[in-house]
Amino acid sequence: MTGARTWLAGARPRTWPASLVPPFVGTAASDAVADGGIVWWRAAFALFVSLCIQIAVNYANDYSDGVRGTDVARVGPQRLVASGAASPAAVRNAAFAAFGVAAMFGIVVAAAVSWWLVVAGGASMLAAWYYTGGRRPYGYRGLGELFVFIFFGLVATAGSAFVQDARLTMLGIAASVPVGLGSVALLISNNLRDLPTDAQAGKRTLAVRMGDGPTRAMYAVVVVLMVFSPMYLSLLRPWTMLGLAAIAFAVAPVRAVVRGASGAALVTVLAATGRLQIVVGALLTVGLALGP
Repeated sequence: MTGARTWLAGARPRTWPASLVPPFVGTAASDAVADGGIVWWRAAFALFVSLCIQIAVNYANDYSDGVRGTDVARVGPQRLVASGAASPAAVRNAAFAAFGVAAMFGIVVAAAVSWWLVVAGGASMLAAWYYTGGRRPYGYRGLGELFVFIFFGLVATAGSAFVQDARLTMLGIAASVPVGLGSVALLISNNLRDLPTDAQAGKRTLAVRMGDGPTRAMYAVVVVLMVFSPMYLSLLRPWTMLGLAAIAFAVAPVRAVVRGASGAALVTVLAATGRLQIVVGALLTVGLALGP
């Protein structure tokens, strides 16, 4: 039997900021927070749905890459299927179980707010599975960053605001941009680390297609755009300027990437990028919640 710690490692906790930040920022950007009418159970359910989808996509990625053999040689933490720690069927079932839990909680929220949330949730789950699953996974075609920005940025953040307000708002959409950029930065750092082995395995991520140098430049640009996003958000909520304090957390990972960090050093960059995303999300949440 695979131990609980092994399954937890397979769920890739370092990627969880991509799912935890959007509900916090989106909820803080809702009119319900500004009006003092936040529905806390909806916020909690939105957070849990987002986390379950993140865990599901991680297990699904482990399964799909494992059966394709693209995770055999890697620098980062070993995967469940590739290492033989769990069978492909067990990892696939774990992904489906996480999807199922997310669906159950999501349906409850949709019943209380709008059935359009079922459409958004269903699309998110399909995007999660086909990132590396199916016959033509879009993650193997260099489209991972685009879909991550859409679903872990726009959909998850604006959707969390929608859960409170039952409508899309300009602020909810605007706040989703830095959140999406944070998830993109997380994926870029991961794919930059795996670039040599992905290229060898035929996994044509955007990093593989662009090459090492341009990928490093793209990482730096995405991080800079993310940490300076409070400058435009402050036009809608002045207190979001608090987010500029996150610049201090961006220096080390950007410097490491630009200076050519590789291999195990990029594992550290990945962790630092996750921390940066948490800091940006926390500061924006506070700034948005403080109101106009």
